Amino acid sequence: MISPELRSRMRGLFFGEHWKIGTIAAELGVHRDTVELAIEPKKFINAAYRPTATILDPFKPFVVATLEQHPRLCATRLLEMIRQRGYEGSVWPLRRFVKRVRPVSRHEAFFRLETLPGEQGQVDWGSFGSIEIGATRRPLSCFVMVLSWSRAMFARFTLDQTLESFLRCHVAAFDLFGGAPRSLLYDNLKSVVLERVGDVIRFHPRLLDLAGHYHFAPLPVAIARGNEKGRVERAIRYLRTSFFAARAFHTVEHLNRQLGEWVERIAHQRVVPGDTNKRKVVDAFAEEMPRLLPPPAHPFACDYVRATASGKSPYVRFDGNDYSIPHTLVRKPLTLVASDAVVRVLDGDVEVARHIRSYERGKRIEQEAHLSALADDKRRAREHRGRGRLGSACPRAIAFLEKVALHGGHLGGTTTRLLHLLDRYGADELDAALLEAHHRGAFAAHSVAHVLDQRRRARRAPTPFDPILPEDPRMRDLDVRPHPLGSYDVLAKTDDQGGDDE
Repeated sequence: MISPELRSRMRGLFFGEHWKIGTIAAELGVHRDTVELAIEPKKFINAAYRPTATILDPFKPFVVATLEQHPRLCATRLLEMIRQRGYEGSVWPLRRFVKRVRPVSRHEAFFRLETLPGEQGQVDWGSFGSIEIGATRRPLSCFVMVLSWSRAMFARFTLDQTLESFLRCHVAAFDLFGGAPRSLLYDNLKSVVLERVGDVIRFHPRLLDLAGHYHFAPLPVAIARGNEKGRVERAIRYLRTSFFAARAFHTVEHLNRQLGEWVERIAHQRVVPGDTNKRKVVDAFAEEMPRLLPPPAHPFACDYVRATASGKSPYVRFDGNDYSIPHTLVRKPLTLVASDAVVRVLDGDVEVARHIRSYERGKRIEQEAHLSALADDKRRAREHRGRGRLGSACPRAIAFLEKVALHGGHLGGTTTRLLHLLDRYGADELDAALLEAHHRGAFAAHSVAHVLDQRRRARRAPTPFDPILPEDPRMRDLDVRPHPLGSYDVLAKTDDQGGDDE
């Protein structure tokens, strides 16, 4: 819209001063179409006047036909198309012509959707940004189901839009409503429609299982026709503006508790939109509830189930985390079953591991029993290896251990203590101490330690100290073997020689 003062100024310059349209547009800083709108030149053009031919004329039928097929096509694209056909003019005549002949888009009109109580519900996801869980950021989504007649609403925030969460929210909604409507409208999301060609639809088999369990009919809307489920779309918009905006929460559970209170206290206390009787949603829902399909005796199983196996370590991976299993099941085929709160591992039909599900990523969730059993198994294996190492380092150790067994001593504990003394004092000292203890008839590890301490005092050698190890058995029970350091001496000599050369 132009002001009356500006319109009067344009008409004065054109009719009084006889300025050209382009000059007026440049002087006043407006578009030439605005000037034409103000002076209305068509009113004073002589009817006998016939405009001369332009170089655009041969291409006008093509432009009109193209715009009929593609009404939103821009003038620059049309310019490229007609230049390929021989047009040599500029874009400005084309733009003026397109402005006159472009088809005017019409706003589509829709019928008002009328449903019966218990006849229909509408389902959709809404995206609400993301949420931090520990060091992990996860997307925050909201599942919404609305009963079309009463506008009763079920909503729940989740950390994903997976098929399992989709089915789990359906079951929770049916539990809240006390039954299911006879049909549910969906978008063409992959959790519902795997493939679609026109009206031929291939549904997801898990959704068909859910529909068969609760006896409702899934109905996907036409492609790009979200208006067909406008009630759930408006419910999601209502959630964004009236509930989620400026909402503070700590966890998803905290957010869902607030959402449940808001639905009961605010959303269900509003008047049903378009209801001539001005009923509240809670009253309309109470009238609709008896007309819903009754729920089955048992809820639908919504857990995520897949075959799995561990690698060399006793863990199975799920959702970016590692969950421990008994070490005896490494590399064996297992079954992983995950709900929204618990992750279970089955060997056949026997549960072998159960963990609280973590929604962080990169975590290792372990059971102490699994680690302890693995540590005990490794410790027993090291005992056999330790005897071999002790025998190879100290020739008199095998005879000493035979005497320990003959006198009823504990071979495993004695071997462990002797290996500890071997690391502290060395093979020669331990071998000499074993010989002296054998002569004394003292067949125990503490006797060998006493002899070693006496020999150290006689040499006036310093007391050896044991390293301080962490409490974690995986670190404490590491078998670290010393390596010869002669190669480092060679490197030191090489450095010295290089310095002399310099």
